[in-house]
Amino acid sequence: MSRRRRAVLLLGLALVLGGLAASDVARRESALRAELAPLVDVVVARRDLSAGRRIAPADLARRPVPARFAPAGAAGAPPELLAGGRLAVPVAAGDPVGPGLLEPAAPPPGAGVERGERAAEVVAAAAPGSVAAGARVDVLVTRDRGGAGATELALQDVEVLAVRAAPADGEPRRAGGSSVAATLRVTVRQAVYLAAAGAFARELRLLARAPRDRRRVGALSAAG
Repeated sequence: MSRRRRAVLLLGLALVLGGLAASDVARRESALRAELAPLVDVVVARRDLSAGRRIAPADLARRPVPARFAPAGAAGAPPELLAGGRLAVPVAAGDPVGPGLLEPAAPPPGAGVERGERAAEVVAAAAPGSVAAGARVDVLVTRDRGGAGATELALQDVEVLAVRAAPADGEPRRAGGSSVAATLRVTVRQAVYLAAAGAFARELRLLARAPRDRRRVGALSAAG
């Protein structure tokens, strides 16, 4: 075989092998694209964001990633819905930002009460740590009667919607134990009664009930 013929054969073989290699690469790329597709936009942090930061639009960017690798809740969350929210945890630059990383929004006014009910706040004495949101309490009212205090069981089995530390101006009304500011689920009539008692009574006191104890007793009062 002549040198020229051998060169032509080698060139042809190289072209065939190159074509096979290119076809294999294209096939692998196609399989990889099929495995990774489709791409989705994920909202990420442009810079390091600290916990408690209120998110601004400039803090966020979009980054396309394969859907299978997108964090739950981060894909498809418009930046406009995240802007203005407050971060509950720190987020590093480039990390996804989704609704699950935000502090829960404050409930709207009146949340937790039904038709005919009211949310009434009282400053009252209570045993330390005994009153928490979701607890049920009885309300005792102590009035002054000619220098002697008269205490009555005013309300029974009232649900506590929220509780926080009592304001400083509530401390003088405390006769013993700790003082709390509690929001109670009550009727309109009970709300009016509590408002009057808070203005004129010497003390309001909350007595925590045992879980699932819904029993009621008759009218009770005692003079001191």
